[in-house]
Amino acid sequence: MAETLKIKLSIANRVYPLTIPPSQEEGLRKAAKNIDAMIKQFEQSYSVRDKQDVLAMCALQFASQVEQKSLDKEHVNEHVEEKLKALNTVLQEHLSS
Repeated sequence: MAETLKIKLSIANRVYPLTIPPSQEEGLRKAAKNIDAMIKQFEQSYSVRDKQDVLAMCALQFASQVEQKSLDKEHVNEHVEEKLKALNTVLQEHLSS
């Protein structure tokens, strides 16, 4: 059976006990830290008192970052594909002459 680790993460002044693979600990701790930092930023920037609203804004922010990275990656892939097609055309022309 795979080794697991029991940790407690604090997010928005609530503690969440988790049982995870050790390889996930660093990422989860960083994610919890980023969420708490974003919560503080939203609370300071906007007069939001309801934690649910702040957490919803954090979720939206993180989800939009993931979607933007996906869109950016798709754009890069299209650009690389275009370059490869152009290179292939040049190679075919060179080899056929």
